[in-house]
Amino acid sequence: MDDRTPGIRLRSSIWRRLDALARRAFPAVVTILLMLLLCMPLGLPEQSALLPALTLTSVFFWSLFRPASMTPPMVFAIGLLLDLLGYLPLGVGVLSLLGLHGLTVQGRRVLTRHGFLFVWLTFLLIATGTSILAWALSSLLTLRLLPFAPAVFQAVLATAIYPAIVTLFARAHTTIADPGRA
Repeated sequence: MDDRTPGIRLRSSIWRRLDALARRAFPAVVTILLMLLLCMPLGLPEQSALLPALTLTSVFFWSLFRPASMTPPMVFAIGLLLDLLGYLPLGVGVLSLLGLHGLTVQGRRVLTRHGFLFVWLTFLLIATGTSILAWALSSLLTLRLLPFAPAVFQAVLATAIYPAIVTLFARAHTTIADPGRA
């Protein structure tokens, strides 16, 4: 009897299911691995500032194009890791990234219809807002007014690295991270 007969479904093997799981986990795993890589002594200028910038870029991209893979619990875990690795007060990275994720998912229908420049400018606004939120929360939690320049630098750096990072992520999005290929 043919497997394509109505009423008979193909059973997926364990390897197919593992492949599908790996493809669904790809955005979060890559984000976490890049975060850990940036904590190594690589000798890059302003390497410590790259950690939040890269994390913002990654969460924005995957929340926009793979929201089923970049879920709020996963964003929470990434934010907690950002707090622990970036020496931020606990909760600042979590709330900032969850806000970024929420805004991105809410605007997903509009953003996916437009081209790169519109999405990049939107990311500029969201990254600036996220950096200001992180600065305000850090100031509030440390009970002192922190310098504002690092927040501006973080937003500018995130916006500057966005095209390069998104180019790599877009290629992965259409190839290895595509659950439809599993």
